[in-house]
Amino acid sequence: MDSERIFLDHVAQTTPYPLKVEVARAEGTSIFDTAGKEYLDFISGIAVSNIGHRHPHVVKAIKDQLDKYMHVMAYGEFIQSPQNRLAEKLASLLPEQLSTSYFVNSGAEANEGALKLAKRVTGRTQIVSCKKSYHGGTHGALSVSGNEMKKYAFRPLLPDVYFIEFNNIEDLEHITKETACVIIEPIQGDAGVRIPSKAYLKALRQKCTETGALLIFDEIQTGYGRTGSLFAFQQFDVIPDILTIAKAMGGGMPIGAFISSKAHMEQLTFNPVLGHITTFGGHPVNCAAAVANLEVIENENLIEGVEKKGQLIESLIGHPDIIEIRRIGLMFAVEFKSAERVARIVNQCLKDGLITFWFLSCPESFRLAPPLTISEVDIKRGCAIIKNAIEVTKEV
Repeated sequence: MDSERIFLDHVAQTTPYPLKVEVARAEGTSIFDTAGKEYLDFISGIAVSNIGHRHPHVVKAIKDQLDKYMHVMAYGEFIQSPQNRLAEKLASLLPEQLSTSYFVNSGAEANEGALKLAKRVTGRTQIVSCKKSYHGGTHGALSVSGNEMKKYAFRPLLPDVYFIEFNNIEDLEHITKETACVIIEPIQGDAGVRIPSKAYLKALRQKCTETGALLIFDEIQTGYGRTGSLFAFQQFDVIPDILTIAKAMGGGMPIGAFISSKAHMEQLTFNPVLGHITTFGGHPVNCAAAVANLEVIENENLIEGVEKKGQLIESLIGHPDIIEIRRIGLMFAVEFKSAERVARIVNQCLKDGLITFWFLSCPESFRLAPPLTISEVDIKRGCAIIKNAIEVTKEV
């Protein structure tokens, strides 16, 4: 049986129309298929490979850790150097009220843990989220995602969830002393890169403080330099009570975390004990990769070049058919009149050796999120492919 048939018959599918690139290897900003064709990666595996594929420093860290030990015990019992180094590094980079990390396996798990923590700390049940948000595919994370098309087939979901309009200050009145937490993406990702005003996030922070609700920032897509700062919240002068991260955290390895104060996190240790548990969370190999990933970002000064590279891409892909380009750093949504046009552009780009993708909650836009390591040469090469795809898919 050929590999495509095995993939379609025995690997669970997420859509009826997967891209079906058969990967042989990946290096830097490119992926190569089994026929030797190169695909320039302009989405970083959906904002995961921020430092490119198989960065040598991350690969070395993984190999070094493999020579010592892999899984030894469920999370939270043994002292493991990779976990310690990662937790200490994150604490040094974040505000003091975000000093304690709980390591998990994915972004959805990070959000699940954050929601549980908020309920435990506040003793409240109501959760406020935003319309058009996306926080993951597990039951709790899906419950606070603001896209009914993703949710209706899986109801009933969590009760006591209330949705407000993103970037609407008047809607903040729905946050009350009954609210356990507000979970929000500081920049909405799957909604098509929606950027709020500083005034909105400041008003949100103030409202949460007044009511005693905890503020959760979901930085799973925006973290690790994607927006031009290590975390997006740093550009808004607003600090959350809980921060969730994943995607680009592991340099290509699967790892996530929810982060809060020591006092908050301690409440997961009693009434009941093991208030949150995970077997593989904080896996030593993944933690070692995550430490190396942060070292690459710092040592290569990758964040410094993000805005300049974003501006260059924006200037090179301009076309009269584009309705709007929404961008922060190297996080783009490029909007057209129809989802059908976007699908044709994405498919044409793939045919021509460039990986882009669409937004499930904003199908009339396609996304760009190239590695922060991308060169000016590759930017120009990729943008030429995009411009050509826009031109050849023009309506007749």
